[in-house]
Amino acid sequence: MRAVLCKAYGPPESLVVEDIPDPAPGPGEVVLSVKAASVNFPDVLIIENKYQTKPPLPFSPGGEAAGVVEQVHPSVALVRSGDRVMAITGYGAFAEKVVVPADRLVSIPAGMDDITAGAFLFTYATSDHAVRDRGELKAGDTLLVLGAAGGVGLAAVEIGKAVGATVIACASSDDKLAVCREHGADATINYATEDLRERLKQLTGDRGVDVVLDPVGGRFSEPALRSMAWRGRFVVVGFAAGDIPRIPLNLPLLKGCSIVGAFLGAWMKREPERFADSTRQLLQWYDEGRLKPHIDRTYPLERAAEAISYMAGRRVKGKIVVTTS
Repeated sequence: MRAVLCKAYGPPESLVVEDIPDPAPGPGEVVLSVKAASVNFPDVLIIENKYQTKPPLPFSPGGEAAGVVEQVHPSVALVRSGDRVMAITGYGAFAEKVVVPADRLVSIPAGMDDITAGAFLFTYATSDHAVRDRGELKAGDTLLVLGAAGGVGLAAVEIGKAVGATVIACASSDDKLAVCREHGADATINYATEDLRERLKQLTGDRGVDVVLDPVGGRFSEPALRSMAWRGRFVVVGFAAGDIPRIPLNLPLLKGCSIVGAFLGAWMKREPERFADSTRQLLQWYDEGRLKPHIDRTYPLERAAEAISYMAGRRVKGKIVVTTS
């Protein structure tokens, strides 16, 4: 099979595409024939040895995939060969085949195509864990989304609207903000040209926001935290800006607010029942037309390095998908 390989840590251009032996499933596992796999920001980090997960070299990046079950270990009873499924793989999805634990598989709805399925689970599950589980967002709340045009950000915008919240989307360009409005944002802030705190005061009547979703980090985290409402929840998702902020701890004291983290991989392992409930809700919202993944562009497997470079350049609106055919 063909696979994108990271043989030594480095930038995307150091990746290679090679033929390697087909994998075989172990106990509790299946082999998934990959049709589509999307690029997520952890793919940028994992190939440079900057991510929490550190697979042994060589490995294939790619944290989620959609395809068809090709081979099932005899110990697996709930999945059959030929089933259409999607899965959060952690890594390994940028290949024609990947081994996945059977308990990570989610059936693809009949009306969902492979590219959409390959771009669905990672970002929507991350955002749902962050917004509803850790952020406790409810109808009538105000949700502020930083980096709102990215995959996690756009998913949070849609989930916020599905819950019944008012959603304020922040991004670095007007074209990104236009996409946010297309996906339901009630108000937008271009934090490259506008003062974030002043604009939030205007939009909220100086009340502040109830929940902040922050997958970006960097210089906008602190002003967003300073814009919290009383008893607000600031949810840390990631640091796409590259810098991990150092937050003055007097701010949670003065605001009576909470700072909480949302780490999808740990949540899936530690609380699989909650993850399963989240997935069921997300697929129901998809069936109702409330969630619509925005596909920025697609790349063939041979150009997966270009796809990761595009992600690293922070130009993505929604998702990028790598296809195997």
